[in-house]
This record gives sequence, C-alpha cells and structure tokens, in this order.
Amino acid sequence: MKHTKSYTLTISFLMIINSFVYAQVTDPGKVIKQKGDERINEKVNKSIDKGYDKLEKGIKGLFHKKKKKKSVKEKKDNKKQSVNSRGHNLEIKTQKPLLKWAKYDFIPGDNIIFEDNLEDEENGEFPSRWDLEKGQVEIAEFGGDKVIMLRSGEPKIMPFIKNASNDYLPDIFTVEFDLYCHSYLFWVYLRDIKHQPSVSISGFDYFTINYNSIGFGKIVSEYPQKNVAERRWIHISIAYTKGKLKIYMDDTRLINVPRIDFNPSGISFYTYYAGEDNPFYIKNVRIAKGGVKYYDRILKDGKIVANGIRFNVNSAVLLPESMGIINKIYELMKNHSELKFSVEGHTDSDGNDKYNLQLSRKRAQAVVNKLMEMGISADRLVSKGWGENKPVAGNDTPEGKANNRRVEFVKF
Repeated sequence: MKHTKSYTLTISFLMIINSFVYAQVTDPGKVIKQKGDERINEKVNKSIDKGYDKLEKGIKGLFHKKKKKKSVKEKKDNKKQSVNSRGHNLEIKTQKPLLKWAKYDFIPGDNIIFEDNLEDEENGEFPSRWDLEKGQVEIAEFGGDKVIMLRSGEPKIMPFIKNASNDYLPDIFTVEFDLYCHSYLFWVYLRDIKHQPSVSISGFDYFTINYNSIGFGKIVSEYPQKNVAERRWIHISIAYTKGKLKIYMDDTRLINVPRIDFNPSGISFYTYYAGEDNPFYIKNVRIAKGGVKYYDRILKDGKIVANGIRFNVNSAVLLPESMGIINKIYELMKNHSELKFSVEGHTDSDGNDKYNLQLSRKRAQAVVNKLMEMGISADRLVSKGWGENKPVAGNDTPEGKANNRRVEFVKF
C-alpha cells in the first residue's frame, strides 16, 4: 500500500514538470516576457533594499545624535543623582570648588623696636648691635652689600638688648630678616639663648631653615616653587599673635601653628654648619611691635601707617614682601567702597633733601599704580611725597630712621 502511494505521487510530480517544460518550449514569447518581468522586479527590490538601508542608517544616526546631545546636556547640568542611607534621592553638584588661600598675609608690626641694616659697620669687625654666645661672626661684603657672616665654630648670636634676660618681645610682634643659605640647617630661637632659659614644654622653642623648607617641631613644610637655587637669598618673616605663630619664606606662609606651648621672649640665630664651604649670611634684621587692625586704625586715626612697604635701594621698585600690606589695603578698599586714600611717602633724613622728596613721590605713586592694577578705581587714590619733612621719630638711631621710612594711607 505504501509503495502504491509513492509511485502515484512520483508520476504526478513528473507530469507537472513535463507540462511546465512543454509550456516553455511551445510559447517562447511568454517565457521572454516572464523573464523580463522577473529582472525588472529584481532591480526594483534591490533599489528598495538600498533605500531601506539608507533610511535605517539615518534613523540610527538621528538617535545617536540625540543621545550625544543628551550626554552634553547632562555634562552642562553638572549634576548627578545619588541615594543616601535612607533611600532618598540627593542632588550632588560635581563642579570643582574654587580654592581661596591667603598664602601670604604677613603684615609687619608698625612700631619698630630693633633694626639693623649694618650701614655704619666696618668690614672684618664684629657687628656692633649684636651679642655673641659662641663661634666666630664678622661683618663682610657679599654681592655689594654688608652682611653678618657666620664664619665658624658653631656661631650663636642675638640682638644686643639692655636687660636681655627680661622678655623684650610684646604679645604681638613680627621679625624679618634676609638669609643667604643652602641645604644645611639654620636655627632661629624664639628666645635669647645666652640670657634666657628655655620654658618650652615640648623642647621646641626654635625653628629650622634651609633653602627650600622650614621645620618647627614635628612640622616640616616645603617651599612650593620647585627648582629654586640651592644657594640663594631668602626673606624670612615671623608673625606672633598671643600664642599663634606664622612663619613665611619669601612670598609664602609655610608654618601656621594655632598655639605654641611657650611665650617667645627674644631672638637668636645659630648654625652648626658654618664655614667657608657652607656660607650663612644675614642682613636687614627688623623686630617690630604689632598694631591694631587696619579698619580700626582708620576709624580711630583716619590713616594707616605702614612701615613694611619696601623698595629696592634708591628706587621706587616694590619688593615682594610689600604685597602683604598692599593686599590688605586692597581688601579693605574693596569691602568699603566709601574709602578713598591719599598715599603718602616719607623718608629718613639721610641724603639730599630734594632727592628724598622726589624719591618719596615716586614710591607713593608706585603703590597707587599697584592698587589700580589690582582693580581699585583711580578716583579713589591720589599720591603725595613728603620726603624727610614729617618725621615721627629721631633720625639718630636705626629704629628711628626705620620708623620715619614709611608709607601712610590717609583717608580723604
């Protein structure tokens, strides 16, 4: 039965194929027309396929661009969603905050209690305004300037002060000096190590300096500028305010201690490494009593007296250490738009009267120019120079001369 069904199906299939072939042979025109229609349809289908391909790519590209735009928008929004521990959605801004850091806020004291610029010293002699506890120290010339040379024998020196065993530093004071140094350490004691005993609980009543760092106790802070010369002049500034100690190297604060465990009572310099191969030189030492905040001075006296604005010798070129005061004046004027200042320069009595007058005018104008450069309007500033005509102290001592060399900001 199964064989009969297979045979019948095979015969039927062959008959169908035969009739199809016969039709093709007996009607050539029909075959040609059929073939032509098939070729046309094939071309149309290919064209349609290509069109769909392009359309598909276009649609994909459109969605891709939209996705990119959305991504850019998300970046512009600069926000992202987070979930806190309680499951609430929190919106967190990812924009990087602006860092504001007053790295140089040093303001010198306005009443100078010790000043030594070595102007009357003789080369080869011991500096007359200093005392010695140990070692060899002499006046020398270096780079055209007189300097205190710590020569040999582990020298220790301190300012020569009457009754030096007593605390001669006030509750608010500043110390400044220029130091030529290198990679070996230089010590600064905040007491007279010849006459005053140490009262520090921790034992650290000093700090150390080398050409690119300052150390105090367990703190060591490096100067941020890299590749500075190993042997170079640096400007050191110390500010003490009722327990708080700040120490600066050039234009940067490196040490900022909120409270030290002793009361500074004097100043001493020391190094173990002094010698011809390891030169340490000191100049321009100044100790000053601190003063009242600038705005309080304006309210009380109508002016600010600034002894810490410094210039190159016999010029109106501002030195970098002047910027602490100038920055404070700028902030004061920015925060109090009603303030207007007459910037007035003063000199000591050394030199020619006419020359001192011209120099004081140029220096006052240099300060005005700096403030305008920083953004203070020109109609809020004027400059004047008085030369040596308005002294506030005698010109017979280094301290008196230093107090007379000043810039005043007089309210008008």
